[in-house]
Amino acid sequence: MSEKKKLFIKTWGCQMNVYDSERMAESLGHEGYESTEKVEDADMILLNTCHIREKAAEKIYSELGRFKGLKAENPDLKIGVAGCVAQAEGEEIIRRQPMVDLVVGPQTYHRLPKMMETVKQGKRALDTDFPEEDKFEHLKLRPKAKRAPAAFLTVQEGCDKFCAFCVVPYTRGAEVSRPVERIIREANELVERGVREITLLGQNVNAYHGQGPKGTMGLAGLIAELDKVDGLERIRYTTSHPNDMEDALIEAHGTCAKLMPYLHLPVQSGSDKILKRMNRNHTAESYLRVIERFREARPDILLSGDFIVGFPEETDQDFEDTMALVREVHYGQAYSFCYSSRPGTPAAERALVDPQVAKERLHRLQELLWEQQRQTQTDMIGRTVSVMFEKPGRIEGQMIGKSGYLHAVHAAAEGVQVGDIRDVKIIATESNSLTGEILP
Repeated sequence: MSEKKKLFIKTWGCQMNVYDSERMAESLGHEGYESTEKVEDADMILLNTCHIREKAAEKIYSELGRFKGLKAENPDLKIGVAGCVAQAEGEEIIRRQPMVDLVVGPQTYHRLPKMMETVKQGKRALDTDFPEEDKFEHLKLRPKAKRAPAAFLTVQEGCDKFCAFCVVPYTRGAEVSRPVERIIREANELVERGVREITLLGQNVNAYHGQGPKGTMGLAGLIAELDKVDGLERIRYTTSHPNDMEDALIEAHGTCAKLMPYLHLPVQSGSDKILKRMNRNHTAESYLRVIERFREARPDILLSGDFIVGFPEETDQDFEDTMALVREVHYGQAYSFCYSSRPGTPAAERALVDPQVAKERLHRLQELLWEQQRQTQTDMIGRTVSVMFEKPGRIEGQMIGKSGYLHAVHAAAEGVQVGDIRDVKIIATESNSLTGEILP
């Protein structure tokens, strides 16, 4: 048997990209590659990119530049670029960086084996065309065997929202939902491989409307079907949009025991003026009313959100409106960034807020968000929570897992195995985790 080649994948961005990297590794595994965490050992390097962060393309070129020495030492080393930057700038990457062997978009990586054949012939391969066939053709690869008890499962892709700051509609295409039958089949296959928790993924996951045996089904209906899967103990979903929150989905948080008490619901700004300029099509008030309804359905739900500070035309008052919204909601965790322009988006042509002003606003916002996170974690002390253990901790005899609220929890866990779900009493909090004692 020939020795397996080594594949190194570096992933940027959201859970969708993490999921895509797993599936690309699976696809290339059939071509004789096995994963490595050491880039210097790699026979192939694959950069799975995200176009959301500032100067994403330039950062990829900088990363590629670091591989010149490796390429010089190993002329047979193959280098590929995947993901959203690849989708947006594939031809430019091929033109600008001669040592890149292949460029593949986020919905065409099922064609990687064919592209590798081209590369083996000494040619360079580029495929960023949206599939003319089934848009989810790339998801029909056999699910990767799992040791970890938690897995991602894509149910919806693309975005029709066209927020003024976002490139996703251009790099991932229009909103499309997978058929219910395929999702349930894949969920069962994952459970057979030891998965006990599934996170349903989508650019706007709660826009899901897939075809089922009895017609079109929303996300709440899909969750109800997954609730019937034996061996699946926990269900999550991300990322949601405030405009697609249906009554049935809110209700499911109060009635489905497998659906975890955690919601990531980006708002981006607390200013109606800025929300309109962002083309978000919701108001601060409508967002707050959605949050109110979730808390009525599940009073202990932990909330997470996204915020953009310094969006074009944001005034001091606009920013104060965001701070007021944060104080009213009280987030258990959140993600916040200064606005950065994305070429080709409507906001890219607008005058920027002074960068120093934006940084000062971000600092204030993050202080408030961090204060709320600390308070949320402190409030967990003394509570008993259900924890699914995922891996050994740094200390001998310790295990680390996730609570239903997505908090990392570590505890002395003699006899506990990966995948076990146990009741744990929280006894202390650290910066980004909780300490617990497993109850008998």
